[in-house]
Amino acid sequence: MLSTNVLLVDDEVPFVDTMTKRLTKRSLTILAAHSGPEALDILGEKPVDVVILDVKMPGMDGIETLREIKKAYPMVEVIMLTGHATIETGIEGMKLGAFDYLMKPCDIEVLLAKVREARVKKSHHEEKITQARIHEIALRRGD
Repeated sequence: MLSTNVLLVDDEVPFVDTMTKRLTKRSLTILAAHSGPEALDILGEKPVDVVILDVKMPGMDGIETLREIKKAYPMVEVIMLTGHATIETGIEGMKLGAFDYLMKPCDIEVLLAKVREARVKKSHHEEKITQARIHEIALRRGD
């Protein structure tokens, strides 16, 4: 499996602590943030493949955080999590580029599968970009 750096963003500290332990046991590298601005700071400092993002947070909510993540880091895949799911929020998140949308509490194996799928999608995008750059360089050289 690809190594995967996951940023877990939720204002509920006990939830973040528990999920960090559970996901670390499953060979994921977990970074934690308890707010949207903190998540954006971490994304600016460390490589992240997948963000697990709570929708309902005080201040900068998950939708606003998703919008900022996709603007600054379009290759990062985002899985939205919420205990207060509404169809409207799910649709809005997907329109803004979220990879998927899950209800809390969600089965750890379902979440893990979504993280893996999101990581594979990100890798495919990165590979396509690399190939396009190689092709572009080759064309410039006249190869």
